[in-house]
Amino acid sequence: MALSPLTRHILHSLPVMAGLLLIFLARAQSVSAESIRVLLAQEVLLLEVSSDGELALVTEAGETKVLRSPIRISSRADGLHIDSRRVMGAQVVIRPLRHSLSLMMAQAGGTGAGVRPGPVGQSGVGLAQRAALSISGIVRVSRKGHLLSVLNEVDLEEYVKGVVPSEVSSAWHPEMLKVQAVAARTYALYNKMLSAAREYDVVSTIQDQVYRGRSGVDHRVEEAVESTRGIVVTHQHAPIYAAFSSTAAGPTEDAVNVWPNKDLPYLKGVECPFDIESPHYQWKASVKIDQLEQSLRRQGFSVGTIATITPIVYSRAGRVARLRILHSGGETVLRGEDLRKAVGYTVIPSTQFEVESIGVEVVLTGFGAGHAVGLCQWGAKELAELGYAYNSILQYYYPGTELHNASLSQLLAPAIPTP
Repeated sequence: MALSPLTRHILHSLPVMAGLLLIFLARAQSVSAESIRVLLAQEVLLLEVSSDGELALVTEAGETKVLRSPIRISSRADGLHIDSRRVMGAQVVIRPLRHSLSLMMAQAGGTGAGVRPGPVGQSGVGLAQRAALSISGIVRVSRKGHLLSVLNEVDLEEYVKGVVPSEVSSAWHPEMLKVQAVAARTYALYNKMLSAAREYDVVSTIQDQVYRGRSGVDHRVEEAVESTRGIVVTHQHAPIYAAFSSTAAGPTEDAVNVWPNKDLPYLKGVECPFDIESPHYQWKASVKIDQLEQSLRRQGFSVGTIATITPIVYSRAGRVARLRILHSGGETVLRGEDLRKAVGYTVIPSTQFEVESIGVEVVLTGFGAGHAVGLCQWGAKELAELGYAYNSILQYYYPGTELHNASLSQLLAPAIPTP
């Protein structure tokens, strides 16, 4: 039987097509296997790991042990201990043999290295009284003196699913959930590309973006993440520093006013009259003057007894860029963000404030919550409810950017801005 020219062309092309298909599948597999190293906690006294079934524990020497769940890990003077038995080396990796892992941690004296307690609770509470943290992926436990560092190595998309309901309500508009998913994915990849010298890519708290494993993940979150799988916000073909915060309460802020080393073209302020329904739109805060003095000293500012606090420079968006403190030791000028850091980001929600009064307490009145750089979450929520698609919302808050599917394109490493 004679073959038509078209049939001969198709058959002749099959090896090439197969080769292209293999390249595509290999690339897709590479991206789907993209993992993120999440620092869950440091200064951990005791870690309990459990699973639906047995656990595989790999020691630093490469020895694999299959153990019954649960197991308890601690650091003692002579090394790491699993259920009171010493193991060689300063690190172990734990993998579930069936499904996910469940962690409970007892931390020593607070958080350490900027990592605040997550859903596992505060130190001083028995493990039995703590809520378990359910996670996908593997756990890497490292000995740091007499304490432990706990890291979760997890698939990128599973990580994003853990971030979305930790940052916004899963009951919000589906397009806003997609916005948050893409921003979270982009932020994670940006940090991974620049974190080769560290043992982790992101931490699981507001220091980066909040991640609580499988907690709060429902069908709405699953849909938002899966429908945007692999999509990231890019500038010049590199993932952007996808900063976001709760409520701008006015124009968003230029990144350089918050982080002097991040003068980025896509993190310039835009108008944001969309978040007036946010519960954080307006606020009032008070701080005892002696506590403020102590907090500033701990941050390295030499201050005596404070007499006055006066904003002296405002950003283009109307937030406090610099303020002057007159005290018994003289005068100290600091940034508005320095004051927030000293007192606590939850105590002073934003730098958009005025000093109402000063006496035994300093009373501030202000607007908004967070640094107001990049995406405004409550503003994006309103835009989604008005009918805007997630890609339009992202490109509004990150001007000059594009959306790319990381599974189909080669991303470049982000450039590090010159201070």
